[in-house]
Amino acid sequence: MPQLSFTEPVGDAMLADWQRVHNVIIPTDVLSLDEVRERAGRNHLEVAYLDGEPVGCTTVRPPAGDSPSTATVIARVLPEHRRQGFGEQLYQRALEHARALGATTIETVVLASNEDGLRFAEAHGFGEIDRYVLPGDTIAYVDLRLT
Repeated sequence: MPQLSFTEPVGDAMLADWQRVHNVIIPTDVLSLDEVRERAGRNHLEVAYLDGEPVGCTTVRPPAGDSPSTATVIARVLPEHRRQGFGEQLYQRALEHARALGATTIETVVLASNEDGLRFAEAHGFGEIDRYVLPGDTIAYVDLRLT
């Protein structure tokens, strides 16, 4: 399996790499660089690189507020890089980070139109707990919990 390098994005160039992957996978919620900077301040973000090119990214939303034991782990892989084991590497790193933050419950969220992402989540033991459409959107988000 090709080896990825993983980097917590620091600086606009790396944040833009995370942004690009996110925006390709979640076209219903295109983020500006300012929005990515804000997310980086409250979540743990990583970018996966193969030979210097971004192939995927993760977000770990730490436990907080009403859910002090629940973290959200999101792994994204660009379509042209799927089915090569990259999602597994991203997911495992994000899961380890969430658990290191004290999470005992792990959730994820996948855009309903992302059939690869839903299959991946289900294959890793996640089950659907909610489905919703944000105001102004037409495609649902699917919340899943690791069982």
